[in-house]
Amino acid sequence: MATKHEQILKYIENLAVGEKISVRKIAKNLSVSEGTAYRAIKDAEALGFVSTIKRVGTLRIERKQKDSIEKLTFAEIVNIIDGQVLGGHEGLYKSLNKFVIGAMTVEAMERYTESGNLLIVGNRVSAHELALNLGAAVLITGGFDTSSEVKKLADEKKLPILSTSYDTFTVATTINRAIYDQLIKKEVVLVEDILMSLEKTAYLEVGQKVKDWHRLQEKTGHSRFPIVAHDMRLMGMATSKDILEKTASTPIERVMTKNPLTVGRKMSVASASHMMVWESIEVIPVVKDDLTLIGIVSRQDILKAMQMIQKQPQVGETIDDIITGQLEEHHEKNGYDFKVTPQMTNSLGTLSYGVFMQVVCDVVQQKLYAMKKRNIVIESVTLYFLKPVQMDAVMYVMPRILEMGRKACKLDIELYLEGVLAGKAIVTCQMMER
Repeated sequence: MATKHEQILKYIENLAVGEKISVRKIAKNLSVSEGTAYRAIKDAEALGFVSTIKRVGTLRIERKQKDSIEKLTFAEIVNIIDGQVLGGHEGLYKSLNKFVIGAMTVEAMERYTESGNLLIVGNRVSAHELALNLGAAVLITGGFDTSSEVKKLADEKKLPILSTSYDTFTVATTINRAIYDQLIKKEVVLVEDILMSLEKTAYLEVGQKVKDWHRLQEKTGHSRFPIVAHDMRLMGMATSKDILEKTASTPIERVMTKNPLTVGRKMSVASASHMMVWESIEVIPVVKDDLTLIGIVSRQDILKAMQMIQKQPQVGETIDDIITGQLEEHHEKNGYDFKVTPQMTNSLGTLSYGVFMQVVCDVVQQKLYAMKKRNIVIESVTLYFLKPVQMDAVMYVMPRILEMGRKACKLDIELYLEGVLAGKAIVTCQMMER
């Protein structure tokens, strides 16, 4: 039977898109406390099908898919620009395709404005009316208002008309930055993207015996299984080591490992991989906040995901992407050339310590991957020497392996500027076998 929390989430998800949601109304309709209703609304917001807007309230919105995360809704635009909604509240859940700057005559605007656009313009009422008739929303800059006729039209068309005190340039820059940030988020692979769902997960329940573990092992070929209570709450993990030399009739809860390591569905794959390598585990359970099991992730899943991350195109560049793009392998010298761009400097115009650390990590990743074809997890980086390096300087980075085992490696990284030693670091890491 579903919990009250799950019932509320289901109720919210079944509401019409654009409908207003209130804690008091949900508490009354479902006969739950306002605290329970509030927590469920916050969870629905985290899951992406509810949005809260200042001076408007909480609305049911369309759940955004991962492949279209770069599209912002008009509700999100209101929060980004700290604006207010003058009309067309029912259209706030709709997505923005692109924005158009209204720095032209009304006649010329007609050629550039399309359905799903956001027209950014000042207090030009004729432009507001034209945009709404073309199926576009309107954002009025400078804190201006519009006519009551335009507000009425916005309500009829279910297209939001917004107002902000910021100027056009600031608004356009802010929205563009928000879209860019969403593009970067799109590239981050989360555990929920790769987990094996509960329907496909093999698990045992409290009360079952060691013989049931053997039966499941023969059926699946796996050697680690989550142990759950009857309400699917995770109680432990049972591995081949746990059941070694145990009789077939021994209850599984007596031999399982209690309080096992777990991950949440919103954890990044990189964080999960570091945990699994560090603790040397092959399978890790994925749970909700209340420890309800929702699936598992294996080391093989992690490796496939990390390889996919390396192959996918970079749509929104982070500072790490810029640094990696500057590294050029120098086969003759067995090292890497690197140019310092203005974005990589500190307030004094010299190479940032953080950037140098990232250069070191990228060189180690590339060096070991080229040698062993393995994914690695950086354990520690010790920077013990760095001279000031000016912007536009071209440096040479030379990695040297000090010690390498089957699962771990230690490297010495030297940074040269015009043949003179300018930086030095020691890196230790663990390697994940394919």
